[in-house]
Amino acid sequence: MNVAAMGLYQIKRKIAPEQVDDVETRLLEHGEAGWSVGQDVLAGTSWVLGIFETEAAARAAWAAVRAVFPDWPEATEVSELPDEDWRDSYKAHFKAWQCGRLHWVPEWERETYVLAEGDVAIWLDPGMAFGTGNHETTRLCCERLVEWAKTAPADARVIDAGCGSGILAISAARLGFTRVRGFDNDAEAVAISQENAELNGLGGAVSFYEGDLTTGFQGRAGDLVLANILGHVLVQYVPQLLAAVAPGGVLVLSGILAEEGATVQAAFAAEAAGWEIDRRTLGEWCDVQLRRPGTP
Repeated sequence: MNVAAMGLYQIKRKIAPEQVDDVETRLLEHGEAGWSVGQDVLAGTSWVLGIFETEAAARAAWAAVRAVFPDWPEATEVSELPDEDWRDSYKAHFKAWQCGRLHWVPEWERETYVLAEGDVAIWLDPGMAFGTGNHETTRLCCERLVEWAKTAPADARVIDAGCGSGILAISAARLGFTRVRGFDNDAEAVAISQENAELNGLGGAVSFYEGDLTTGFQGRAGDLVLANILGHVLVQYVPQLLAAVAPGGVLVLSGILAEEGATVQAAFAAEAAGWEIDRRTLGEWCDVQLRRPGTP
């Protein structure tokens, strides 16, 4: 989605600072798209913010999010937000960040951002369809990807399962991998991923298609399989995810609450005898990485 040429509609609700982590976690767990949680530490204020293409979409999203937070008011104000206001708001809270030689940079810095020799950038459109990649679950996956990329050949196969906005698959392509696929069970997510690839001059460099954790892997195996989904979903598809990893390949699981980490790891370990397994925690989230024995 390119927001540059459209008006947008905003819902913004104040929340207590101590609610920030809980609200963010519950929004992610319930798959409520279009919402972000912000905080001004110095001012001691926090809020949940939704940006939508139409007023009707904003009101429908508010009705849906009230199922997650039933104590929130039934009706709330929807305000039209000119594009320039959204961009200014976005600029205030999103700054470029880096992992290894890969940088995630807002597009308004495209002409001024300086990359070190050998480093590469993903340019992020200030729209809800891409996000910043800044959430702990995405960061964990990105860190695993960058580390794996140090030794993997350019023709290694990368699969982004549940690709969402495509940020992980696009990052893999930007790092130079030529056999990258991403799939999602949401047709709109697939379309958005393709748009985001084009934004980065990578149209056609990634094969995006519609599929779930069963159909998405049919006839395909990855040397690196990334699945940034949710812990309770991952454990329902242990056999499919393990089978999608080529000999000597790596499976990275994210979207897992730290308190669920041991359970998710145990579920996979029970069916992955001989695989190397480790887990890392970042904030309230964790990942699990499994390396399949064998020669790539």
